[in-house]
Amino acid sequence: MKMTKEEFKKNIEENLKVLFRRSVADASEQQLFQAVAFAVKDIIMDLWFATAKEFKEKNVKTVYYMSMEFLMGRALGNNLINLGADSMVREALEELGLNLNIVEDQEPDAALGNGGLGRLAACFLDSLASLGYPAYGCGIRYKYGMFEQKIENGFQIEVPDYWLKHGNPFEMKRPEHAKEVKFGGYVRVVKDPNGREHFTQEDYNSVMAVPYDIPVLGYNNNIVDTLRIWDAEAIQTFNLDSFDKGDYHKAVEQQNLARTICEVLYPNDNHYAGKELRLKQQYFFISATVQRAVEQYLENNKDIMLLPEKTSFQMNDTHPSMTVAELMRVLMDDYGLSWNQAWEITSHSCAYTNHTIMSEALEKWPIDLFSRLLPRVYQIIEELNRRFLMLVEDTYPGNKEKVKNMAILYDGQVRMANLAIVGGFSVNGVARLHTEILKNQQLKDFYELWPEKFSNKTNGITQRRFLLHGNPLLAEWVTKRIGDGWILDLPQLDRLSGCAENPECRAQFMDIKYQNKLRLVKYIKEHNNVEIDPNSIFDVQVKRLHEYKRQLMNILHIIYLYDQLKKNPDSDFYPRTFIFGAKASAGYRRAKAVIKLINSVGDVVNNDPAIKGKIKVVFIENYRVSNAEIIFAAADVSEQISTASKEASGTGNMKFMLNGAVTIGTMDGANVEIVEEVGMENAFIFGLSADEVIQMEKDGSYNPKNIYNEDEDIKRVMSQLIDGTFAPHDHEMFREIYQSLLEGNGFEKADQYFILKDFRSYVEAQKQVEAAYRDKDRWARMALLNTAKCGKFSSDRTIEEYVRDIWHLEKYVVKVEE
Repeated sequence: MKMTKEEFKKNIEENLKVLFRRSVADASEQQLFQAVAFAVKDIIMDLWFATAKEFKEKNVKTVYYMSMEFLMGRALGNNLINLGADSMVREALEELGLNLNIVEDQEPDAALGNGGLGRLAACFLDSLASLGYPAYGCGIRYKYGMFEQKIENGFQIEVPDYWLKHGNPFEMKRPEHAKEVKFGGYVRVVKDPNGREHFTQEDYNSVMAVPYDIPVLGYNNNIVDTLRIWDAEAIQTFNLDSFDKGDYHKAVEQQNLARTICEVLYPNDNHYAGKELRLKQQYFFISATVQRAVEQYLENNKDIMLLPEKTSFQMNDTHPSMTVAELMRVLMDDYGLSWNQAWEITSHSCAYTNHTIMSEALEKWPIDLFSRLLPRVYQIIEELNRRFLMLVEDTYPGNKEKVKNMAILYDGQVRMANLAIVGGFSVNGVARLHTEILKNQQLKDFYELWPEKFSNKTNGITQRRFLLHGNPLLAEWVTKRIGDGWILDLPQLDRLSGCAENPECRAQFMDIKYQNKLRLVKYIKEHNNVEIDPNSIFDVQVKRLHEYKRQLMNILHIIYLYDQLKKNPDSDFYPRTFIFGAKASAGYRRAKAVIKLINSVGDVVNNDPAIKGKIKVVFIENYRVSNAEIIFAAADVSEQISTASKEASGTGNMKFMLNGAVTIGTMDGANVEIVEEVGMENAFIFGLSADEVIQMEKDGSYNPKNIYNEDEDIKRVMSQLIDGTFAPHDHEMFREIYQSLLEGNGFEKADQYFILKDFRSYVEAQKQVEAAYRDKDRWARMALLNTAKCGKFSSDRTIEEYVRDIWHLEKYVVKVEE
């Protein structure tokens, strides 16, 4: 259904009148955004309705993508691009005296995710819709996200992210699909006249899971998939009897339970209450999704045993792995199936994506907590574990090491990754190196038992968000050069490779980069009040802050460069702007100390006239999708410097590459495949290999004190962490960081992420970066080739691989009346 420009303008004016009793002239910027968004939603609704009708009539197979996070970014601009309505809306607003860019800026980023896991899920939904595949993204409607990051005196401060303060104009509440989710109580067993046992959960607390649906538009194809996020409501919001008896807490007990479940993404789990809340959150959205998915299947199908032919559940990391046990519970307790029948369905419906080899990220729950909070689900896991260990014993008689590694229940813990592997028909890693490490190291025993379950699906990103929307200048230039086919077929970018040898092409490409750098310069001046030189090298590291990602090595290198400049202020040093963006988990003390160190170094370096502005350090507050788009487009250097073997894939590396930044990195995660595509000569690779890291971890041969004692530059950099150079009023502020690199403690080895070991190699790679950047033709050629060779890293390619090997969906086209 198309809308003319005049109809759209009238719709905006009507929305302002009905919603706010305002006209265009006296409406606030937020009110204007709401009016425009609702006008766009009117267009979307017709397509959404038509898609649902088509999918129901065709009785399609659907994938339910289960994820704790969906880092969607702003919706308005992306929706306009995928509708093909961007130009019409821009002109309509101009005729009303409005600017689309200003209107877009009033939309908060949806606080439904935090890092790469959530952004990957969002890219996958975009690709599923754009490729015409039926899908639901399923998660939680967090009211305050993880947090909004504030930087005060260099410290990260977490405050609630009030992204729903003005409501979400694109969402639609669906109370008709609400589901009850039960916690606690006990399980009563009743035998029927035939001797069959029936299980009933009693004396429980429960909440009502209410879905809110958000449209996910395909690009220019009329397909609208759905992001379904569940909110929790009390079944009885207020108990008047308890209130009248003076028990005011009990009067609102259910309301409080419901409220806490959906308030915050990843509540701090450094205490028991936090662990319990995280477990509640996971079960909450899993149970609601599974209940509704089975119900929806039966609306169109009679034989429940054929559910795997129409339904796939993809578990995005270990958080949703309870899907296995909950599907068993629903099939047995709600629909009366036997264990064997339920297992036949479940083991052909559930698939698992592993996103990490870090043992602490492979979730484990204390059995006492799990069994108390989810008694029926725990019973099912107990029985599943018993049956699985019988298989292990039959396959590997008397092998206790296999039991130790593979059991779902072991050492007082429920091991969620093992549950997902045992219950799923598919297990995939997210980069070729990562998958090989899983098969040969982390999940070796499972791979030996079930090699057919394992495959690799290298991650990808959506070019529609991170080039077409995020970098319009470059997108327009690419389209003029090779046409617009790349929007749905990113490998077409390879046709730009010849441009790398054309001086005019290189000049145009670098001019676009310069214009994007000016845009970021303005953003940094407005938000950080730091003046930076757009002609300097923009060296960027933006990602979740974790020690293995080694933001610490980056800032130690900056201290090293600062020391060199202090010694020789007139040296021929090419100006460099180091840009960071990262959130640290609220309870991750050392990661937060690294943020403070970055800001403290910036305070010193940025204000030292002796170095003549040759180094600037900027920490961008509250890194998120909307400012990421500005950052990726402006970056010259992409810092992908994780300890080899620790990063599963990374997708920031792909976003930088797409926008013409050159990678400096280790051979880790998807960096390996990026280098294969663009060529080793068009990246800067340094450091230990994955095999070397794994071997050194095994034999314990690494001693960072040897490096510290032998390298005077490193010793000086380290001493500045504790001599007051960057903390004049508290010399002990960075003592923990210092000790973690040299001494470790009873829980971790010194320099467990090999920062000092890789430091000299990193310094040399950075010297190569400077030398290459000084050669303008060489750098332009490298940057352009990075964009041209990015075709493999589209999430469209990744989704096609999931469809081919795991989900077996069919593509659909929706026709609508003009």
